[in-house]
Amino acid sequence: MRSVFEPIGHLISRHPGAVAVGFLCLLLITLYGTTMITMNTGSSTYMDKSTEAGILFDTYTRTFDSNAVVLLVESSDVLSPDIVRYMDQVETALREQQYIGQVSSVSDLMRQMNQGNLPTSEGEILAIEQNVPASVLSQYVPSKDTTMVKISLQQGISDDRSTSVLGNIQSVISSVEKPPGVTISMTGNAAFNKQMQSEIGKSTAVLVAAAMLLMVLTLGLLFSYVSQRFLPVLVVAFGLIMTFGTMGLAGIQMNLAVVGAFPIIIGLGIDYAIQFHARFDEEAGQSSREEAAFTTITKTGPAVLYAMLATSLGFAALSISPVPMVRSFGFVAILGVMFCYLSSLICVPMIALLTKYTPKRSHQPSAGAGGYSRFLASMAVKIAHNPVPVILIAALVAFAGVQLDSSIPIDTNQNTFVPGDMPARLSLNKVTSMIGSTDPLPLYVSGVGLNDPEVLKWMDTFESTEMTKHSEMLGVTSIASVIKEYNGGVLPTTSAGVDAVMARIPSSVKDQYLDGTSAALITFSTVQMEMPEKNSLKEQILSEITFSEPPVGIQVKPTGNFDLFTSLINDIASGKDRMTGLGFGLILAFLLLVYRKLDAATPLIPIIFIVGWNPVAMTILGLDYTPITAVLGSMTIGVAAEYTILIMERYLEEREKTGDVYDAIQQSVQKIGTAITVSGLATFFGFSALILSSFPVISNFGISTIVAVLFSLIGAIVVMPAGLSLMDTLERYVQRHRAGAAHPTA
Repeated sequence: MRSVFEPIGHLISRHPGAVAVGFLCLLLITLYGTTMITMNTGSSTYMDKSTEAGILFDTYTRTFDSNAVVLLVESSDVLSPDIVRYMDQVETALREQQYIGQVSSVSDLMRQMNQGNLPTSEGEILAIEQNVPASVLSQYVPSKDTTMVKISLQQGISDDRSTSVLGNIQSVISSVEKPPGVTISMTGNAAFNKQMQSEIGKSTAVLVAAAMLLMVLTLGLLFSYVSQRFLPVLVVAFGLIMTFGTMGLAGIQMNLAVVGAFPIIIGLGIDYAIQFHARFDEEAGQSSREEAAFTTITKTGPAVLYAMLATSLGFAALSISPVPMVRSFGFVAILGVMFCYLSSLICVPMIALLTKYTPKRSHQPSAGAGGYSRFLASMAVKIAHNPVPVILIAALVAFAGVQLDSSIPIDTNQNTFVPGDMPARLSLNKVTSMIGSTDPLPLYVSGVGLNDPEVLKWMDTFESTEMTKHSEMLGVTSIASVIKEYNGGVLPTTSAGVDAVMARIPSSVKDQYLDGTSAALITFSTVQMEMPEKNSLKEQILSEITFSEPPVGIQVKPTGNFDLFTSLINDIASGKDRMTGLGFGLILAFLLLVYRKLDAATPLIPIIFIVGWNPVAMTILGLDYTPITAVLGSMTIGVAAEYTILIMERYLEEREKTGDVYDAIQQSVQKIGTAITVSGLATFFGFSALILSSFPVISNFGISTIVAVLFSLIGAIVVMPAGLSLMDTLERYVQRHRAGAAHPTA
């Protein structure tokens, strides 16, 4: 591997100016790419749309639940003639807007029930109320002081156009004069997603700025024993620009999980830069700058490369997650650490040469840092002489964590992920307080002849049975229940009777539950429930659908957000364990491939313990698993692998010189223990920027990641010397056993 880095070392040490020009060109290209980044906050971040469930979700959304905007209209009496007329004016103006499909409100319903005319008096309105089924009216007027205007956007429009349409809707609301005492607010999926995109953009800027500021403060305090102590911050900034730019150029979208990846990238990137900077500073105190650059590139380059690749393998394990946002987190994290490594490899020696870097007096750290290095070395030797107690204590805590892991709750409620003061969330909460859950349970019914009396009879029987069995259900609506309401409470027994009733049902009502004769919808409204309760209800209904024996050729499946977010529970529970297992397998294969010796597996000893310690900390801190914290196991493997591999690399280098395991452990920890601690603390503070996020799901992830970093430092500095000592003992035992087998008489 060193031979691969030698040409790079010669190029940078001999021609730093030319390298700087080339790097600047790359930076400018990626800087342009940053202007092309787009956002994604839709269902595709949670559900793989190529799966059967994803295809069904899109079919359901396209047919019955188009990208909707809801205008929440509030007044003392929303069915007064003035307000009904106001909503009719708003509807008329909205229908003229491009990309708006259908608009409906209580005024639209009243026109249909009043021979196409808008009622002009309270008496006319009261008469219409009495002729409209209560369940239908409640969809538009959940209470006397609240009504809703439902706006469906055209299918297939881009996010940019969707955002533009929302702006047009807001303009319409502002242009139509409101009656006194009326307030109107916008909510629904489209508005929710738009505001999420805005909040994600703000959060990304805040988190990156906070992480970089924390890096400056950390390096100012802990890296003062070297010249140009803030150079790593500049290097990481270059890595971030290349990461953002590549995302824009490649069309990789930002989402909630990717936002959390950037402080992670900054924390790991600062680690790489510190390792290169510390080694250059050490070498520059003993040789010329050119020689120091060459040695740093050829010695530290491979070691940090191995650590970076090990970290990337931890993130690569996320690729098997069934949750798209988790996969995108892993991909962007890999992209980020690769660019930060490349930036550190090139820029640290290049800038040092161009600025004529001069170490502070000598390459040795300050007295305080030197004392800390000697303390670490002394502790490491003591641990190496007595490794078993350390290993047993670490294993005991890890075993407790494995037992606790399954009891940690899984939270997939999107409403709890976003800032509590986000207007669209507040509006949704207001609607929820009036009508119960805003997340009904839709069952998608497919087959042939769904308007057949026998199929309608099965629907009616099934709905009645479910309402009787489940107290969580507040009501149910389907084409069967709508036909009953328009037919005096009974279902017609003939096809002609069904057709006659359906002819009297307004199309705006009928189209919500029936598409032709091959697709229909049964919608159960429910009380507010936690996700585990929702998941349990869904599982019960699935078994009851089978037990109810739908007519031949008829299929019934849950879909919509209810199914999406409850399915996330199982996806997270099964995915996190498989990702962690794959992460261990990839790291082990990588270590054996690179080092080809038994002690190559040593870094896995502390890594296994650290992953086991995480659930203990999560339990103590009261943290839940979410789509983002589901990456914790694999991410920890990658982060911990970096520190432990750096220790092992220096240990192997020192052991080649001394031949003594204890002396090699002492020298390796003493020489890079401080640098690892500084870089670990820098990583810690980089990750801690996540806590500042306005998104609770990201701030909680920040807490869990900084704990993982602290555990990784403990694993590298405390557990790793014990592991090296044990592996050395095991290796010598195997060698003696082989020698005895080869010479049995001896």
